[in-house]
Amino acid sequence: METQVSAARARAVVMEIERSLGFEPTDREFEKLGYDIESRVPGTGKLRFIEVKGRISGADTITVTKNEILYSLNKPDDFILAIVEFISDDQHRAHYLRKPFQREPDFGVTSVNYNFAELLERAKAPD
Repeated sequence: METQVSAARARAVVMEIERSLGFEPTDREFEKLGYDIESRVPGTGKLRFIEVKGRISGADTITVTKNEILYSLNKPDDFILAIVEFISDDQHRAHYLRKPFQREPDFGVTSVNYNFAELLERAKAPD
C-alpha cells in the first residue's frame, strides 16, 4: 500500500467518523497547519484539531513532524492524533489518541518517529 494513498484513505475514514459522531469536519491537510482535519462541534464554535496517520497493521513507527507536535502541545485539549490502521485493502480500525506527545522536539529536529504499537496501546475508540 502506497503511503500517499493510505494518507488520503485515512483522512477520508476520519472525515466519515467525525460526521458519524455529529461533528462537521473540514480537510486542511494541504494547508500545513500542524493538523489535517478541523472538526467543528455544532452549536459551540469549538474546534477539534485532528492529525491523521494511516499505517498498515504491524508497522514499526509513525513519523510526526515537529509542527504537528508543537500544535498538539499548544492545543492539548483540542488536539487528537487519529491513527487509521489498515488491516487489509478493505478493512481498517481507527484509534484516537489525546495528548499524544509530552514534550517539544529538540531544536533542529524536523520529525520524530514514534513506536506504532505503543501509540495504539494509549489510544481509544473515536469519540
